[in-house]
Amino acid sequence: MMVEVRNNWNTEEIEALFDLPFNDLMFKSHSIHRECFNPNEVQISTLLSIKTGACPEDCSYCSQSSKNDTGLERERLLPISEVVEAATEAKNNGATRFCMGAAWRNPTDKSLDHVIEMIKTVKDMGMETCVTLGMLKEQQAQKLKEVGLDYYNHNLDTSPEFYGTVISTRTYQDRLDTLEHVRNAGINVCSGGILGMGETRRDRARLLQELANLPQHPESVPINDLVQVKGTPLDGIDKLDPFEFIRTIAVARIIMPKSYVRLSAGRTEMNDEMQAWCFFAGANSMFYGDRLLTTDNPEESHDQKLFTRLDINPEKGLNAEQENMPEKQLA
Repeated sequence: MMVEVRNNWNTEEIEALFDLPFNDLMFKSHSIHRECFNPNEVQISTLLSIKTGACPEDCSYCSQSSKNDTGLERERLLPISEVVEAATEAKNNGATRFCMGAAWRNPTDKSLDHVIEMIKTVKDMGMETCVTLGMLKEQQAQKLKEVGLDYYNHNLDTSPEFYGTVISTRTYQDRLDTLEHVRNAGINVCSGGILGMGETRRDRARLLQELANLPQHPESVPINDLVQVKGTPLDGIDKLDPFEFIRTIAVARIIMPKSYVRLSAGRTEMNDEMQAWCFFAGANSMFYGDRLLTTDNPEESHDQKLFTRLDINPEKGLNAEQENMPEKQLA
């Protein structure tokens, strides 16, 4: 079948997808996934916190916010030697992309220079690089492009309408502006959101609509299931129904058919059956390793056993996502 890449989805169309009977939704999303990707391959990334804690933002879900009393101690920017050690281990465990995250509102030019050295070092190891550093100025995005950064992560988190109940220290437009700077610099965009923060199904539809209606779809779309952290305002909130999470994965695959959809935070609370449904629904990327910034992640050995049970293979090679991009997306 011919898969159409669109950037003009309306909310009602996306809600109608969410409302499909579960089996019909799975059939539709898996058919599109199979048309665009190898359904038995998953791209593997590893995420390292290179600067932890004391973030001035007030994100209600985050253990690293200085506004939240979570007991997390502030740490300085990691030395390059520790980054190399972590990247080496990740590569040996099958990761093709190494992601580095710093708890900043936005990086200073001096801090950015330190991160640039990390990027150069990891690229010299033959891995793809991704960083998430908060908001970027246009010239900072250009500097990151010049040193060969492959991906920049900056999540929209949720719908524009629900956003203000979760974060007040930066606006939704701030996030869109950073994504625009990244895209204009020629860096691949990694942007997704967090589910289970008390949002409605319409909010989930609106989040996916915002991502799908960007001028170009993000090359990577991380979908997080909220990890509740004691001391954050969202601790104790009702958890999202697993099938609603799977539905969101499926809808993301349908409306962003050429993007990699990544299982991110929250996998420790997903059983193997739920993850298998997510892969069937269209997820084809995941974070690997026992830590995601400050939250737990399944051990590599457990993921390897799951891959064996499902006959799923880790995807190999650099720029795998770009190889799957249609000409319109690569322009």
